[in-house]
Amino acid sequence: MKRTKMRTSAFAAAAVLATSALAACGSGSTGGDGGSGATGGAVENAKVAFLMPDLASTRYELQDKPLFEAKMKQLCPSCTVIYQNADSDAAKQQQQANSALAQGVKAIVLDPVDSAAAATIVKTAQSQQVAVIAYDRPIPATPADYYISFDNEKIGSLIGQSLVDHLKSEKAEGGLLQVNGSPTDAAAGLIKKGIHSAIDSSGFKLLAEYDTPDWQPEKAQTWVSGQITQFGDEIVGVVAANDGTGGGAISAFKAAGKKVPPVTGNDAEVAAAQRIIKGDQYNTISKPIKIVAEASADVAYQFMQGQKPAGKDTLFNTPSQLFVPTVVTKENIKEVLFDSGIMKAADVCTAEYADGCTELGIK
Repeated sequence: MKRTKMRTSAFAAAAVLATSALAACGSGSTGGDGGSGATGGAVENAKVAFLMPDLASTRYELQDKPLFEAKMKQLCPSCTVIYQNADSDAAKQQQQANSALAQGVKAIVLDPVDSAAAATIVKTAQSQQVAVIAYDRPIPATPADYYISFDNEKIGSLIGQSLVDHLKSEKAEGGLLQVNGSPTDAAAGLIKKGIHSAIDSSGFKLLAEYDTPDWQPEKAQTWVSGQITQFGDEIVGVVAANDGTGGGAISAFKAAGKKVPPVTGNDAEVAAAQRIIKGDQYNTISKPIKIVAEASADVAYQFMQGQKPAGKDTLFNTPSQLFVPTVVTKENIKEVLFDSGIMKAADVCTAEYADGCTELGIK
């Protein structure tokens, strides 16, 4: 599908979206029929579901959930957030969605375990005039009412190109491993596509490629261990689709007693920041969860009021907001993650990483 590029920064886009939502709240307008989504009317004491996909990524419990809840509390103090995590079980997520609908939610914010299976959730919700906001991962088969995420294809191209540029600057010779995300996650497919756009014409041979079931770091580690046995020192870099799979790849090299080559990541988890500071991981992607969590709360609240917010982009026939991520390496980690306030030195610079933090001026 044709997709327009965002022409504003992520923070500006989020601010515009938040402003429109708050303005609508202040005016008391219902703004249209709400399409297949909201039933309209008062939102006092209304319920909204926030359904996340897994526990393999720590971000959902530690960041997405509290940030979404805080923003909804600001927008609608009397509203209730029904939070559930499916722990990588698509059938469980379907049950959680059905339960939320039975409890009378006015909107569902859904980060799907299985992007194809999630089509059933969308159809069921929309048949009951409940809006579905796809969050982080798209639902290609059946358009949700809205989609909010960072640009996943861009994420793949950024981490891949960053690694290629680094290897070329080091005059490295050899091949790459590509560790993708879950084969049931449409966002992982976009990241994979972006990675290929960066490495396929890079001059570095792709030695092997793996789609990691459920994004599990342990499965990524097991696969990379097998590739180390097969290719050995021929591996000069690993393009991993997120910090979990990147961490699994790094663990595989350490377990094999091999020097860890540059390894990519994505999500800017605390553990990834520590690995970058120590020199074990080459890069990650900063995509401040606050931006997408608050934007999804704004959009959900508009649907709950009976409005139909317009997207700034379109992806899979779905009105969308696609924010722009930032590559993080040792060179800019202080500025991007610490000076910005995204992370605190006290949380990252524990004993093992204190010297590295001092060297980078992180305090």
